[in-house]
Amino acid sequence: MIDKEIGEIRRHLRRDRSAITHLYGCYVNDNKEIIASFRQSTALMPENESNKYFALLRRTLSGGLGRNLIDLSFKTSQVAGSPEHKLLMDLRECKLQDEELLATFFQKIIDSVVLEGSYLILLGCDSYDVPFKGKDDIASRDQSDEVYTYLICTICPVKQTKANLHYVPEEKLFHDGAMNQMVSSPALGFLFPAFNDRATDIYSALYYTHDISVSQDTLIEALFNVPVPQPAAEQKKTFETLLTTSLGEECSLDVVQTVHDQISQRIELHKEAKVPEPLLIGKEEVKEVLASCHVSDAAMAKFSVSYDEAFGFEADLHPKNIIDNKHFELKTPDVVIKVDPARSDLIETRVIGGVKYIMICADEDVEVNGVSISIQDKEKEAAGV
Repeated sequence: MIDKEIGEIRRHLRRDRSAITHLYGCYVNDNKEIIASFRQSTALMPENESNKYFALLRRTLSGGLGRNLIDLSFKTSQVAGSPEHKLLMDLRECKLQDEELLATFFQKIIDSVVLEGSYLILLGCDSYDVPFKGKDDIASRDQSDEVYTYLICTICPVKQTKANLHYVPEEKLFHDGAMNQMVSSPALGFLFPAFNDRATDIYSALYYTHDISVSQDTLIEALFNVPVPQPAAEQKKTFETLLTTSLGEECSLDVVQTVHDQISQRIELHKEAKVPEPLLIGKEEVKEVLASCHVSDAAMAKFSVSYDEAFGFEADLHPKNIIDNKHFELKTPDVVIKVDPARSDLIETRVIGGVKYIMICADEDVEVNGVSISIQDKEKEAAGV
C-alpha cells in the first residue's frame, strides 16, 4: 500500500463514515487470562466514547511505511487453503458474527503476542464503497465498482493509573480517587486484506508496530505465517555494522558523510517529486555511492556478499530504515557531537603528531553551557601579536 491508500482508509474510519456497526474486544491480563470479552454497538455508544474507539483504529494506520507500517505478502499456496489465511477470510466473510471463530482468533493472539501487562484486543469489520477516481484524481461517490471489505485489528496496552486526589463538585472538596484501567495507544495491529491500487488484495496485509526496534515474530507467524521482516531499528544497526566490517580501514568520515548525504538527497528529491510509491534503496545504489568515494574493489565485493547475507539477495530497503536523515552524530567513549546534517562539511578528521583528532570549524558564534565564548589564537598570543 502507498500513503494515499492508507490515508484514504484512515479518513474513512470514523463513526459517521464507516459501516462498522459493532466493535469486538477482548481484555487480557498479564497472566494471559481473558478478563472480559465484549460486542458493542457503535450506534448505541455515546459519541465521545465511539470517537475514542475509532481513534484507536485509525492510529493502527499511522507512522512510516516500512518502519511502523509493513506490507506482508501471502504465497499463492497460502491463499489457496492455509489455516491462517482461511481464518482471516472466514472472519471477514461472516463480518465477525461467528463467536467460535472470534474466540479462536483472540486465543491465537494471546498465545503468541509478547507484551508486558494487560492489553485490549479490538477488532472491527468495515465495508467501504470505494469512490471512482478519474485521471484528474477527483473522487466521484456516485460511481463505484469496488466494495472493499476489511478487518482492522489493534492491540493496545492497558495501564493502571495511580490513585490521585480529584475534585467532587457536589461537596466542593477534593477526595482520593480510585485507580483506573486506561487504554493506551496501539502497540500492534493489522489491516486485512490490503487496499492495493485502491482495490481488495487478499494476497497482502498491512501490519502495524509502534516500536520499530522489536519484532513480534511469534505473533506474525501465528496470524500470517509469512517471513518476519527485520525491524526498522535493527536494519539500521545491521547496515552500520556492514559498512564497518566490510570497509574496514576504508570506512572513513568522508565515506560515511557521503553515504548519509547522498541517501538523504534521494529522500528529499523523492519527497519533492511527490511520487506515490515509497522510495526504496538497493545494494547497487549503495555500491554506486561507495564507488564515488573510491572504495576498493575488495571492500565493495565484501560489502556485496555481506549485504545479501544480512538482508536477503538483492533486497530493497526503505532509506529511512538505514540512515537518520534528520540527524548526524559523531561519538567517542567520552564525547558526543551532534551536527546539522546539512552542515556535516564543517567536520573533518586529522592525525596531528600521531594523535587522531576530530576537527570542527567554529568561525561562527560558539556557546558552552549557554555562555558565548571566544576562541583565541594561542600561537599569536605566544608570539606577542
